[in-house]
Amino acid sequence: MADSKGPSKLPVTVQKPTPYTFDLALLMANDPNPLLTPTTLETDLAATARDGAQALLNQLLGTCPIASTPNGVLLTLPEVETRLPREKPLPAPQGQTKWQRFAAKKGIKPKTAAARQNLQYNEATGEWERKWGYKGANKAADSQWIVEVDEKSDKPTKATGAASRQERKEKVKRNERAMRKNARKERK
Repeated sequence: MADSKGPSKLPVTVQKPTPYTFDLALLMANDPNPLLTPTTLETDLAATARDGAQALLNQLLGTCPIASTPNGVLLTLPEVETRLPREKPLPAPQGQTKWQRFAAKKGIKPKTAAARQNLQYNEATGEWERKWGYKGANKAADSQWIVEVDEKSDKPTKATGAASRQERKEKVKRNERAMRKNARKERK
């Protein structure tokens, strides 16, 4: 009569001739017992998988600490015991780029996080302001109507704020020319 109402319940305990080995951190149960008959392979595989899952759940609930939290019931897993091999070999170490070789030769160090930060404290206004870019502190000379000139300097200087703006534009153009030149060298 049990078959007409549905499948019968399978036992919760699993008995095997050779016991399972477990790695609970990886949720792995290793069954060293061989499959019995190759003629009923599909049913044997299904039964073995069900028994393995049941044994793993029994082991988890029997050995791992269980805690009830507002988020639900948590089961704390132990540390990993089985070391799994990598799927792919370790990548080969890459050689230095052209810039890295140049920087090592010239002793150039990478900038720190503080040096990369685009903010500085202006003590005159008591506020944080940008070092460069939109409303940057480097553009303060643009709005000044008079600029001090160093007497020791050999090269002639312009005494207007527009001169610093012009110098920045020239630097940008020089940088773009250098980038194009480097791109041509890379293509060759």
